[in-house]
Amino acid sequence: MNQPNRDTFTNKLGAIMAVMASAVGLGSIWRFPYLLGEYGGGAFLIIYIAFMLMIGAPVMLSEFIVGRRGQSNVFRSFKNLSPKSYWYLVGIMGILAALTMLSFYSTVAGWAFQYIIISVQNIITQPENINHTKVFTDFTSGIVLPLTWMFTFVALTAGVVVFGVQKGIEKYSKILMPIMFIVLITLVIRGLTLPGSLEGVKFLFYPDFSKIDTHSILAALGQAAFSLSVGSGVMITYGSYIKKTENIVSMAFSVTLIDIVSATICAIAIFPALFAFNMSPEQGPGLMYVVYPAVFHEMTGGQILAPLFFFMLIVTALTSAVPLLEVATATLIEEFKMKRRTATILSAIFPAFLGIFTTLAFGPFRNIKIKGLNLFDSSDFLVSNILLPLGILGVVIFLGWFYNREHIKDEITNQGTLSAKIFPYFLFLIKYFIPIAVLIVFIKGLGVEGFGLLEWLLDRHHEQPHITYPLNFKSF
Repeated sequence: MNQPNRDTFTNKLGAIMAVMASAVGLGSIWRFPYLLGEYGGGAFLIIYIAFMLMIGAPVMLSEFIVGRRGQSNVFRSFKNLSPKSYWYLVGIMGILAALTMLSFYSTVAGWAFQYIIISVQNIITQPENINHTKVFTDFTSGIVLPLTWMFTFVALTAGVVVFGVQKGIEKYSKILMPIMFIVLITLVIRGLTLPGSLEGVKFLFYPDFSKIDTHSILAALGQAAFSLSVGSGVMITYGSYIKKTENIVSMAFSVTLIDIVSATICAIAIFPALFAFNMSPEQGPGLMYVVYPAVFHEMTGGQILAPLFFFMLIVTALTSAVPLLEVATATLIEEFKMKRRTATILSAIFPAFLGIFTTLAFGPFRNIKIKGLNLFDSSDFLVSNILLPLGILGVVIFLGWFYNREHIKDEITNQGTLSAKIFPYFLFLIKYFIPIAVLIVFIKGLGVEGFGLLEWLLDRHHEQPHITYPLNFKSF
């Protein structure tokens, strides 16, 4: 099963930086803040953290086990571990999820290129009474510029992947992650020094549990999966690059904690500034490109911070996109004996092609709807509500119910050299708790109404008039 000529991460630091770069990406910078704004701030944050620790970290560890034990790409790892079965379909589904996710990531990242130019030209910060919604709509409804930037981002992603694991993914992760954190901390400091920013801090850290319902709980659970890049084959692929001497339990939980901290820092960089200028946090996916430019317009030093912010957005998008492309690239290299350059180019064609439809979903294709969703939102729905939950279910059910327990224990303990105390708890989570929780997300994600005890309890909870919440944000 071992492949001695396979590329691996250089050391533990290189592995952690690469895995962290994948996890602390566009899901944390772009997706998490707008969900936090939509679902009430602090209460959503608490539930999200709980799901990250109880589901995200164990699922990441599960994928590390499959990848490192299988010693191959996401497709072949399942074939190696269970040769006479159909579990390899989980790997195929992961490849599809990764490339589909990359298509709309490339659309969002492409917008950031244009906004760097807009920022440098002072279009955001200088003119009076500028309509930021119109600026965003005029740009995204076009054809040439949105497609040009989308293709540029796909090409940039392929440019990193083509250099391989150590010289490409690991090297650029070590460069890009510090840059991202430097810019992020700069934005945090500036945001917290604004008059009125304390209201944004209260929104984040004083939970209003009256806002919690089934939608917010399921959104938090979905974001935990989305944020850690689990269910898409990324962590299985990266797991195959982790050396047998590395502690994958420590790595999984370390990356999860870092991701939680990073997502929280991202929120601190955004919401205090929003509240300082009396802007609503409930702006949805356009938060980064409509509301925050308006913040820079009002903020002293905004002409400097605006291009830095959108540069950081590109960096985080790239750290997310590279492992997504690597999932398909590694499969083509190992299954069809392709050279890395050829495999990378072929892998990039699918998200670039699909990206045409997600990018033009705001322009020429705006009237094309699938169940009321445009093509961009349909891609997001397909990945977040169907492919990722199914991918997670496939991994944990395979390990929990069908794979040899002693082999799982070997990977967790590095063949008996590390403590096995966590093993029974891990086994319980992947056999019972995680499948049930993710199944709820999957069923609700498909729009099945009237599902389950959770919804009944929460609806009943909201009917109790005597319950008060002293930490309700509205009271401040």
